[in-house]
Amino acid sequence: MSDMETLTASERIDDLCCRGRYIIQRTDEFCFSMDAVLLAHFPHLTGRERVLDLGTGTGVIPLLVADHAAHITAVELSPVQASLAVRNVRMNNLIDKITVREGDYRAPSALFACAEYDLVYSNPPYRPVTSGAVSMGARAAARHEITATLADTVRAAAYALRHGGRLAMVHLPERVSEIVLALHVEGLAVKRLQMVQPRADRPPNLMLIEAAKGASPAGLRHEPALIVRDADGSYTEEIRAIYGQEM
Repeated sequence: MSDMETLTASERIDDLCCRGRYIIQRTDEFCFSMDAVLLAHFPHLTGRERVLDLGTGTGVIPLLVADHAAHITAVELSPVQASLAVRNVRMNNLIDKITVREGDYRAPSALFACAEYDLVYSNPPYRPVTSGAVSMGARAAARHEITATLADTVRAAAYALRHGGRLAMVHLPERVSEIVLALHVEGLAVKRLQMVQPRADRPPNLMLIEAAKGASPAGLRHEPALIVRDADGSYTEEIRAIYGQEM
């Protein structure tokens, strides 16, 4: 890693616990959470994949998977977040591996080529704007479909993916029917599905999906549920391994 960047009063630097990498985030903007980390580790990469991250934020997923992909394009709408992503790539000496592009992926042809990518990551806003009280600002845009809907996200992924390419997405279990339908409309089929439960005795609150472009809808692989915490509240072995905290 290069020398640490000079931080402003609203910025902080966090250890990613991944090959000595760090990430700058702003306390007045949306900061990444566990869902992004789980998504980064969900699909299998061989090191040959051309990867696209839709809505990269400050670039956490590209930073985590950089050593396992041929190249990563990271797209971000927010100028503030995109600027941080550029700084994070530079700070971690990954400018040859990760390209950050600022823009709206609802107009995909302006940001990336059609059928160019083997794998697309997406950690999209989870909730339609009609659900709950929506306050304006960066955090609202990250949680609610203010700038891009589920259909917009799937459409952009389908445009980017080659035939047989994969979309890896994290979302809410209660929207699984909508997600499957949106994927079907764009010619993608779910091939792997994993529920994430906060504890073994609680229902899932997240869902990891891997879909393939042009694949048959048959042959869905339902992975064992990923449990986040043990009964005593500590992280499970699986979560510690994902975070690089093996005991």
